[in-house]
Amino acid sequence: MTRRRDTLAARWARLAPHVEVLRPAGQGPHPVALMFHGCGGRRPYLDGYMRAAVQAGTMAVLIDSFAPRGISRNQAVATVCTGAQLQGWRRAGDVLASVWGARGLEGADPDRIALAGWSHGGWSIMDLMTMPLVRPGEAGLADPDASLLRSVRALFLAYPYCGPGALTQLRAWRRAPDVFAIVGESDLVAHPVLCRRAFRQVERAGARLQSWFPAGASHAFDEDGEDVGKWIGVFRYDPELAREAERRMAAFLAQVFSPPPA
Repeated sequence: MTRRRDTLAARWARLAPHVEVLRPAGQGPHPVALMFHGCGGRRPYLDGYMRAAVQAGTMAVLIDSFAPRGISRNQAVATVCTGAQLQGWRRAGDVLASVWGARGLEGADPDRIALAGWSHGGWSIMDLMTMPLVRPGEAGLADPDASLLRSVRALFLAYPYCGPGALTQLRAWRRAPDVFAIVGESDLVAHPVLCRRAFRQVERAGARLQSWFPAGASHAFDEDGEDVGKWIGVFRYDPELAREAERRMAAFLAQVFSPPPA
């Protein structure tokens, strides 16, 4: 994708061929979790989160932001992970276009949406929450529509980048969905001190915030991959914490989307 200003429809048309969907049993309509990968791209560990969402009765929709742009794994690590391209505010357009596109997904309830993001994906979601979305060009879109975010009930943020360049450090949030955030106490990328500061903006907006700062957890503690080893000292896989993160996401989604009392 180029940096021209796509419409919502055009952005979704580019993303849609690279979207993966898992549906719960039954015809629905089901609440939807739109899921956005980290700066390393779509990785196998996200399969566990997709299954966890489905077990909570939520449709899991994983959006690949890199395939439509022709960004390879190596390019992503070299440019997206370093902030040289596709910064959070730019990718925020993918998030908004995916909310728009969710209306047409079979079995989806477009009025019950959660946004889930890992690292760069969380950064993009958080940046979107700060945007007025009333002027052409916001989030890199020709026709941003703030009303779409009325259907977003919750955010699941796994070690979102909160440092320099993240708009949450500079701007107030304009929306107040329920939020569950996870940041490892030993995270050197989504630094817990910076994220705690950013989360105060979340609470000032009136959002109900739940957070978990697991002791000893690094950035991407839930990813087990053959190329993770070269990040020794920065990323450390912890299988027990990974399963617990999946469990907590499922519990959060079940809580947010539980039927109202009769």
